[in-house]
Amino acid sequence: MRLSNVTKRFDDVTAVDNVVLDVGDREFMVLLGPSGCGKSTLLRMIAGLEEPTEGEVWIGDKQVNGVPPKERDIAMVFQSYALYPHKTVQANIEFPLKVRGASKADRAAQAKTAADALGLSEYLDRKPGQLSGGQRQRVALARAIVRQPAVFCMDEPLSNLDAKLRVQTRTQIAALQRRLGTTTVYVTHDQVEAMTMGDRVAVLKKGVLQQFASPSDLYDQPANAFVAGFIGSPAMNMVTAPIVADGVKLGESVLELERDQLIMLHDAKLESVTVGVRPEALEVSTSGGVEAIVDLVEDLGSESYIYTHAKPGIQLVARCLDRVPAKLADTVRLRRRQGGAVHLFDPDTGERVGE
Repeated sequence: MRLSNVTKRFDDVTAVDNVVLDVGDREFMVLLGPSGCGKSTLLRMIAGLEEPTEGEVWIGDKQVNGVPPKERDIAMVFQSYALYPHKTVQANIEFPLKVRGASKADRAAQAKTAADALGLSEYLDRKPGQLSGGQRQRVALARAIVRQPAVFCMDEPLSNLDAKLRVQTRTQIAALQRRLGTTTVYVTHDQVEAMTMGDRVAVLKKGVLQQFASPSDLYDQPANAFVAGFIGSPAMNMVTAPIVADGVKLGESVLELERDQLIMLHDAKLESVTVGVRPEALEVSTSGGVEAIVDLVEDLGSESYIYTHAKPGIQLVARCLDRVPAKLADTVRLRRRQGGAVHLFDPDTGERVGE
């Protein structure tokens, strides 16, 4: 599937701005971004529910601009389950095949296969009102599967589920997609969902594509400050600070940088820079680093995160393998771990420096 310079305008609002994406065959691609960034609009243009103002949408070797949704060979799974409440689970799953004119035996066989794959076999005679939210979402997935489409389009299908069901169902969706090998476009605002499910993730901000890369590349080499801050939980520590001879001045301390980073900053002719350091790249130390006061200790059992503030107005989060490395209101020193990555961004444009 390919999007070529796709733009969508609603009156004087540009919802999607000149997006270029090339999704490989059998790939699980995630559209990720905050609410209102244009990801659902982009999905709707792929599905044919919206027409692009400019640009082209290709599915396989066919340009589908102007082609009705029913002729695009896609299957859509919505945030709301969109099931027929008066029909049984089996009848809901079979419905796309019935519309196509498939025989009763063929419908039953394919519905059983899809139900088995999603653990719905014992619920085939029930109505949607007798199912839990997770079960209803799996019925919607089964209904999409029996169509055997060229592309699955999924618009935040797990948003209505509780935390435990979300984890369980996203695992099922990812495993099912690998087994079926169907190209999938999946919309979410949850970066953990995107990072654990997608082969590649397209990050959007205000309708503009920020970066399209694998989850590991987004995490390790964010293209700009927005991607750096959006990917990762807790978020990357971001501080804009003046550049000094050996690194960056943070309060009364200096964060030392590698020689090649100092050369990049010199070549960029910047006087200050936005520094990004992930929580796992910081450690509590008895000397050196930045002096900070503990605001919160988040004990997760196997590890903990400490949330701190330092002068002047710097907030830092560090990951610690000790369960309780400090207490509320303690004064600690945070320094970069050996080998911990430091990311540098232009404070004006937000773009990554030197790369």
